[in-house]
Amino acid sequence: MSTVLSVRVRKELKEKAEQLGIDIREVVEKALEEAIKEKEKEEIKELAMKIKELMKDVSEEEWVEAIREERNKR
Repeated sequence: MSTVLSVRVRKELKEKAEQLGIDIREVVEKALEEAIKEKEKEEIKELAMKIKELMKDVSEEEWVEAIREERNKR
């Protein structure tokens, strides 16, 4: 499924892309996909840093024990 996206670009840019046979839709989709991936990576990194900060007072032994307890509940 797709949706219509309307965007304004400089006229000469569009004309040059058409002259060169560039598939504008394909270029826009790839650029948008890449921007989304980068943003998601940033968000995951920020979340990991928050988790790291929250867990700074938890020792490795406490962490391992908590995981074992959860596994044993299953």
